[in-house]
Amino acid sequence: MIGFVPMQPELPRTFGPYRVVARLGSGGMGEVFLATSPSRRLVAVKVIRSELLGDPRWRARFRHEVTSARSVSGFYTAPVVDADPDADQPWLATQYIRGVSLSGVVRDRGPLPEQAACRLGAGLAEALIAIHQAGIVHGDLKPSNVLLASDGPRVIDFGIARPLDALPLSRSEVLGTPAYMSPEQALGEPVTTQSDVFSLGATLVYTATGSAPFGTGHKVRGRIVHAAPDLSRLPDPMRGLVTRCLVKEPQERPSPEQVLTALTTLLDAHYGDEWPPTDVEELIGVQERTLVEMTAELPTVREVPEAAP
Repeated sequence: MIGFVPMQPELPRTFGPYRVVARLGSGGMGEVFLATSPSRRLVAVKVIRSELLGDPRWRARFRHEVTSARSVSGFYTAPVVDADPDADQPWLATQYIRGVSLSGVVRDRGPLPEQAACRLGAGLAEALIAIHQAGIVHGDLKPSNVLLASDGPRVIDFGIARPLDALPLSRSEVLGTPAYMSPEQALGEPVTTQSDVFSLGATLVYTATGSAPFGTGHKVRGRIVHAAPDLSRLPDPMRGLVTRCLVKEPQERPSPEQVLTALTTLLDAHYGDEWPPTDVEELIGVQERTLVEMTAELPTVREVPEAAP
């Protein structure tokens, strides 16, 4: 999980003024690279996958992602540094977060302790408040879109974020990750801020137990719509709040502000506010050492190639 994929000779070396150092990962629409600015600041650059460049729908979706990401501010999101959605290969540069993914931490080290899970949930609730205040729904809150940094979590990837007043998608256009989407999202119905609250609850279950509340597989959307979540391994202090987050009716779920209040109350009453967990701190340390090794022999600013036209 820790480490970076070395660059291959056939891959691009720059996007705009940013020199690519390594590949961080890839998803359905894009690839993400670690890169440096001319002043040697680290950024994460997301680009559209090359095989999608000829489809104007993907270009439009990427342009919308840039607009959504630029509109969000807050302690728990990654701020946009630069972007060129009209380039031959559109790209979006955000501040590089020195952290590790929640999905990778749980996969490699197991569920987070109760205290850390509550602190994580409070940070995610605060991030959702900032996202919703910008007038958008994230739509894909899940463990792989959460980074754990030494000063708290960050929510990333606004690839399918939508304005609050957007028209609902058709069933054939439903976007998101099935194991963490809300029932209304799975049905192609109108999605509101409460859909993100459902995804927050599902992410907290994974954080504290290591499993999604409705399982995985091709039938998970049906279970999300019709079945009860498996919360049997969830710590007692968290169970009541998460149960409310995962109710089927959106209007019966708590708001992100109410989630934040409930979790901070739990932290004050039961756990305290220590962060990061020991395992997360160790993994961040490993990643930092890898970064130092990778960037130690980078060329000086004078040797950074000029920005592509």
